[in-house]
Amino acid sequence: MLIDTHVHFRNSMTPVEIAGVVDRARSAGVDHLIAVGCEPDTNAAAIRVVAQFPDSVKAAVAYDRSLAGSNAKVDDIRGLIQSAPRGHVVAVGEIGLDFHYSPETAEPQQILLSSQLSLARELLLPVIIHSRNADQETLELLSAHARAWGGVPDKIGVLHCFTGNEPMARALLDLGFMISFSGILTFRNAGPLREVATMIPGDRLLIETDTPYLTPVPYRGKPNEPAYLPAVASCLAEVRSVTVGQLANQTTTNARSLFRL
Repeated sequence: MLIDTHVHFRNSMTPVEIAGVVDRARSAGVDHLIAVGCEPDTNAAAIRVVAQFPDSVKAAVAYDRSLAGSNAKVDDIRGLIQSAPRGHVVAVGEIGLDFHYSPETAEPQQILLSSQLSLARELLLPVIIHSRNADQETLELLSAHARAWGGVPDKIGVLHCFTGNEPMARALLDLGFMISFSGILTFRNAGPLREVATMIPGDRLLIETDTPYLTPVPYRGKPNEPAYLPAVASCLAEVRSVTVGQLANQTTTNARSLFRL
């Protein structure tokens, strides 16, 4: 059994389309999903999918860096979490910094991230973090978050779709974070990332698809979906010299622990 810890659904998807995604995932051995929001549409979609499949899907909701400097209010995220049935929302995410695409909003991105880290501490929920071309700023904010975190130390959160180097990985591990690998791990030019994947402790590993993005080899050219998660698991198992079954057991245990599944 595998758990896809990062899936984006669109609110425009019909119940039949959502059921198709979930059914294909189950057929591929992916029994549980974390539906992750990042703005109003995907937040609403995540809540909808959990309502449709409460036993196999949980949600994370937040405002990501694309809404930095807008009128997005963290109180809206708090209200969304508190109004959802108990146990439906298991994390604050996706949140973080991206200076690759939006360097001009660096300051408001950091303000938005800081405010949602504060919300996660208030609600004692793990965070799902995005970081691209912003390692130093991300680590500064996460370090402050870790110092103020009042929850279980190893349930503070995850850096999703990790593409960083070994120093970044070790810094995150020191703060208590898990590290999640996506289909990028399977790409031909991802040799350095595969090297980093070999040094992550087994109890800190997660896997994801980041659906509908980052489709893994051999499905390149198609929209990604959770049914393709076994390709990520197979690649990660190979580089770590373990069986796919061992990798599946470890990452499933980790996901259940972090998100209290």
